[in-house]
Amino acid sequence: MVLVASQQKRQADRRYFIGGSDARIIMGDDQAALIRLWQEKRGEIEPEELSGNLIVQLGRATEKLNRHWYQARTGRVVTDVQMWRRHPTLKWMAATLDGRVEGDDVFESKFMLPWQFTEEAAAEKYMPQLQHNMWIVAARNAVLSVITGGGKWVEIKVHADPLYQHLLLTAERKFWRGVESGEPPALFGIEPPKPRVEAVRIADMSSSNAWAEFAAIFSRTQTAHLDHEEAKAELKRLMPEDAQQAIGHGVRGRRSKSGAISVDLLEVEDSHAAV
Repeated sequence: MVLVASQQKRQADRRYFIGGSDARIIMGDDQAALIRLWQEKRGEIEPEELSGNLIVQLGRATEKLNRHWYQARTGRVVTDVQMWRRHPTLKWMAATLDGRVEGDDVFESKFMLPWQFTEEAAAEKYMPQLQHNMWIVAARNAVLSVITGGGKWVEIKVHADPLYQHLLLTAERKFWRGVESGEPPALFGIEPPKPRVEAVRIADMSSSNAWAEFAAIFSRTQTAHLDHEEAKAELKRLMPEDAQQAIGHGVRGRRSKSGAISVDLLEVEDSHAAV
């Protein structure tokens, strides 16, 4: 019993492993955050207190809602909620998963502010964490389920990237060696892979003045455009087969060497010359 309790305590103590959220810092661009993480892993300072971070607390508070919303909208079941797993051979790598989709894809739920949110930015921000977690459990895909403060829910699918995972593993191994040796880490400087984001939202452009202006022009000229295309086809049909050009009423048809016919408007001076 004492041994089991000791194991559980060690699992809960993030000093003893690199987790998914740590991967975001290791692959990030904030040197101060990287040094702080290194000091935490070495036990030199206490882990950062996040109880006063409202965004973090909102993420935790909405995690259950996020999971239920995903299941209701997709019809897929999230299993293995808050499952903790260590890599089978690299004992310094571990992950606490928000869940797995029907025991397969990694599931990660997040809360984001609406004015900071785009699908691409969300996938890029959490790419290290998703790739880390997929590596731990040998999953080929991950699902990022995002609720925004604007009342929007978005599902983003991310695929395992072997090249990026290799670079991620290299960076994490180097960081962990620094934890063990006392050598301060440096930023790794690797760009995350560009996510293949599926468009899953409908944008309301009613408040855009530019959209309104061009939408009106598009609607107003639709019939004229159809008439224009029909007239062009008829002019091409009427052009004599033995003519290289046909001119009349301010319009010119021209036959290329390949036989293709183009129709265009004559310039004003060309019209006067023709007369």
